[in-house]
Amino acid sequence: MIDEFGLYNRIQDDFPLDIRPYQRAGAAFDLSEHALLSLLARDVGNGRISRIGAVFAPNTIGASTVAALSIPSARMDRVVERINGDPDVSQSHARDGHRYNLWFVAGARDRATLDGVLTRIAVDIGQRPIDLPLEREYRTDLGLPLGTSRQARRPLPPSLPSVPVCPAFDEADWRLAAALEPGLTLTPQPYHNLARRTGLALSETLARLAKWRSLGVIRRFGAILRHRPFGYTHNVMCVWNVPDARVDAIGMRLAQVPFVTMCFRRARRLPTWQYNLFAMIHARSAGELHAVLQRFHAVGGLNDAPHAVLRTSQCYKQRGTRYGGAMPEF
Repeated sequence: MIDEFGLYNRIQDDFPLDIRPYQRAGAAFDLSEHALLSLLARDVGNGRISRIGAVFAPNTIGASTVAALSIPSARMDRVVERINGDPDVSQSHARDGHRYNLWFVAGARDRATLDGVLTRIAVDIGQRPIDLPLEREYRTDLGLPLGTSRQARRPLPPSLPSVPVCPAFDEADWRLAAALEPGLTLTPQPYHNLARRTGLALSETLARLAKWRSLGVIRRFGAILRHRPFGYTHNVMCVWNVPDARVDAIGMRLAQVPFVTMCFRRARRLPTWQYNLFAMIHARSAGELHAVLQRFHAVGGLNDAPHAVLRTSQCYKQRGTRYGGAMPEF
């Protein structure tokens, strides 16, 4: 019997940079290359897995932001259609608990282009989104812990810089980043396909990926799982207004709480948005979610801080950020 959870725990952030990566990944679980490819094809097809690919550290290879809108229910479907139709928007969610009830993530190669994305949205819907760019990361997407463990799978080192040092990208780097966006092909030699799409030699393709991983530019590389099909049906964004002098210390403690999947400091936008500390929770039951919220009381500095709990009521769009546009053929 396949240890599916064990396999997916492993390949969420430990996918081989190897000429036959599926063969090597499957061997650790006594799976043939064909069996692993069949399993992954099934779960990509049924929506359990988004892709096999890269999660880049925030704001290393481009510019991205979290943005929000206050949308009456009668207009929600039309606004969501406009937001989701924008190729620069990678995620959008409806969240209850605050007047800002439609949230989305947008990204581009540079901040000027991203500003243009937000301006176009503002013109089209008649409302300027609040723009909440990242100021410091305390925890980012490290994968979805499966099985009985309640502990985070891989904590961020406290000394990790808020934005890793990224070497200047040349056009070949951008082609490679763009080719990674849909994920690796489910074929025995996916890096050969990646190299052909970017016009690079196979050895150079693997070398660049290895360098990005070692520098932390790629935060993790492997299977990108979707939360709900694996039982994580309770998704909440908690926000606090924490004094600037204390937010880093509190954020690093908050990031270690189990089931906190992401934790960031973001810009305030006074007077409409006072909060600067964000934590995302993914839990498997209402009881589990309640237990996590209760644990926040033990994190010093949060009890008296103004806060809000925004529960995700609908996920409209979720994929990786796209920076490359159309890919040339080689």
